[in-house]
Amino acid sequence: MGSTPVASRPRLSVTLTIVLGVAVVLAAAGLLYLNRPVPQQGGDVQASPEAKAYAANLSLSDVQIKATENFMQQQVVEIEGKITNKGSRPLKSVDVFCMFHGFDGREIYRERVPIVLPASRPLEPNQSRTFRLPFDSLPDGWNQAMPGLAMARIVFAR
Repeated sequence: MGSTPVASRPRLSVTLTIVLGVAVVLAAAGLLYLNRPVPQQGGDVQASPEAKAYAANLSLSDVQIKATENFMQQQVVEIEGKITNKGSRPLKSVDVFCMFHGFDGREIYRERVPIVLPASRPLEPNQSRTFRLPFDSLPDGWNQAMPGLAMARIVFAR
């Protein structure tokens, strides 16, 4: 009696099994990362009544807008100016809303940006400081005019 060969299933190599396992784990991790809840940046946080009252003591001056090109040949819009603290309290940080408008006058883009950084020294009473706000991804419908600037948040140093 002759022996007949038994058909055997092809076996996956150990390396291929490991590669496929790692790919499945990475895909699952990627899906978890992309579906995670994104923390709020506080863009819509209302200023405290105390900060709202103090905003009258802050003035923006020498504000101008210019467009430059970055190293990747993309247009960067920069707003430069000076903030002055005319009040009696030192400020740890100040954020402003920059509101860009379309050709029809409607607001089409709003971004909250810091003009006094918390990591810098406080803005003392009767002191001025320059600021520079770069924007590299403004919507196409922007009317190319100076955006509206409004105090968004004030944090007192003491």
